[in-house]
Amino acid sequence: MSSQQWCLVQFVGSNRAQPSVGVLAAGEVGRAPEPLSGLTLLEVLDRWAEFTPLLRNFQPSALEVIPDVELVAPLTYPRKVICAGANYYGHAEEMGTQRPDPDGEPFFFLKPPTTTVLGAHDDVRLPERADVDWEVELAVVIGAGGHDIDERAALDHVAGYTVANDLSARGLFPRKDAVLAPFGWDWFQHKAFDGSCPLGPGLVPSWQIGDPHDLTLRLTVNGEIKQEASTADMVITVPRLIAAASRVLTLEPGDVILTGTPAGVGLPRKTFLNAGDLVVSEIDGLGRLENRMVAA
Repeated sequence: MSSQQWCLVQFVGSNRAQPSVGVLAAGEVGRAPEPLSGLTLLEVLDRWAEFTPLLRNFQPSALEVIPDVELVAPLTYPRKVICAGANYYGHAEEMGTQRPDPDGEPFFFLKPPTTTVLGAHDDVRLPERADVDWEVELAVVIGAGGHDIDERAALDHVAGYTVANDLSARGLFPRKDAVLAPFGWDWFQHKAFDGSCPLGPGLVPSWQIGDPHDLTLRLTVNGEIKQEASTADMVITVPRLIAAASRVLTLEPGDVILTGTPAGVGLPRKTFLNAGDLVVSEIDGLGRLENRMVAA
């Protein structure tokens, strides 16, 4: 294996036993260094402070390459998947909303981890009559938990970053039968459907990423570029998102925070995903997801 940038992944062998953490570098999966070998990534994150010195100093080129493995979702499963909405200026503009206030409070919603999280090459089963849309996003993975985290120290709580696609069922969002106006938007059906959160391919440790607000995001559908922007267009920064979320609930190791999506989603153009479509979501330096849409 080469000594270039690497990420922590999860893999299974032919017996498809419990996933184990490995190291992906130069397209090859290496056996994780002792004492990480045999652990899941969530177990590694639970001991992140203990393992950080080892991970900062080991050489991926020295690892044993493991042939014939299958990569699965990098975390099985995050304890929480917290999503920030309307957090890119360009996306707010295309949706016709007022310009977001960078000093305001973020808007959060949740996805249920065990049923929404998929891996980098998993198929996504489209719910019926849903008008499913794409949203490539930078995902922040927490390594050190806490409550009421100081914004100035928030990045110290980050284990690393990965790529996410916050798939959204636009057709199920409006509720015409709402009992009151505040119930007119159904975030449960809109965001929580099975398979709506592909993640991966792995966790790139935070020290390999100089600035999370200087990364290029890109998403294509069947090879056609739909989204291409920089995380510099983010309204509320990663430290502020972490601090704000931690004022509401206690963050734990392995929690994932999706930081919003840039302009280029399908809804303003009334263009949605169909069975057979291949969606590629990527962030420079973090890797790519390739998820095929399949019929319900």
